[in-house]
Amino acid sequence: MTTAEISPDTTEATGRNLLTTEGLSMHFPLHGGFLGRNRGVLKAVDGVDLAIKTGRTLGLVGESGCGKTTLGRCIVRAYEPTAGKIRYQGVDGTEVDLATLSEKQLKPYRAEVRLIFQDPHSSLDPRKTLRDLIAEPLRVHERGSRSEIDDRVADLLRRVGLRAEYAHRYPHAFSGGERQRVVIARALALDPRLVVADEAVSALDVSVRAQILNLLKDLQEESGLTYLFVSHDLGIVEHAADDVAVMYIGKLVETASTDELYTRPLHPYTEALLSAVPDPDPRSRGKRSRIVLRGEIADPSRVPPGCPFHPRCGYAEARCRTEVPQLREIGGRKVACHLADQLELKGVAAAVEA
Repeated sequence: MTTAEISPDTTEATGRNLLTTEGLSMHFPLHGGFLGRNRGVLKAVDGVDLAIKTGRTLGLVGESGCGKTTLGRCIVRAYEPTAGKIRYQGVDGTEVDLATLSEKQLKPYRAEVRLIFQDPHSSLDPRKTLRDLIAEPLRVHERGSRSEIDDRVADLLRRVGLRAEYAHRYPHAFSGGERQRVVIARALALDPRLVVADEAVSALDVSVRAQILNLLKDLQEESGLTYLFVSHDLGIVEHAADDVAVMYIGKLVETASTDELYTRPLHPYTEALLSAVPDPDPRSRGKRSRIVLRGEIADPSRVPPGCPFHPRCGYAEARCRTEVPQLREIGGRKVACHLADQLELKGVAAAVEA
């Protein structure tokens, strides 16, 4: 498949994989000392196999420093992966490995896979009007005349809940939630098929988060969008995602549908993350016990032997300290834990009932 064949389509059926990664890795060399010698490798993403289904939202979760953002930026090709494949399904069903494409070949792909940044304050140039900010990708990809671009910008502003006449104002005139709507409008300018939302609501006030999440859901239903929703907040992901992938030190440790994962996690790390999800029901507060993990997340440049999570895991056995668990399938789900089929871990619902 040539890059020219990649084009938007918002009517495709859901269920099939739009994008998959195979052994995707992003390693950064560490330099230090007087001569700046190579002092090792930081394995930010290490051999990740991930599947993003068309028309659905995949939540990518984990603590800060686990590699979520790096993985998202590999997928949008902001980084050139160290190893692995990024298999993208074109509209005609033909597959292309995006990890092998040059910058020139990536241009059509960059129109189809867009990124929503975390901080709407720093991601918008204060010297440009909303019109110029939203029109920039249209101009770069030569999508229409000036008048056509103006009409497109006005339509995009209305779609994200802003007035068309705001086009000639500057970002400083708007609140954080309104700026994030502008960021979303810019991401949608080229009619993408996949949107990577990197902590898209974490910088917003709690009262505004629900509005932006509802907006993203409405836009998904209108245009058949597929989302990779990157977040450290499992409370938000529970309501935003259809499926969830959990990362720890550059690796996936569990994947499942949202309902399955929140009801019955298979990995101890997932159980610990879920125990920290706030309970919105005041009648249930105090009935759930928080699992406090020992120590801090491991340094990805010095990954522990065996299971990377074993130094913090309350269930670890001798095997966990020496043998690296592989991501394997159990009951239609995937988990990287030697003891997954032996443990009875508590999810959110189970913890409330206990």
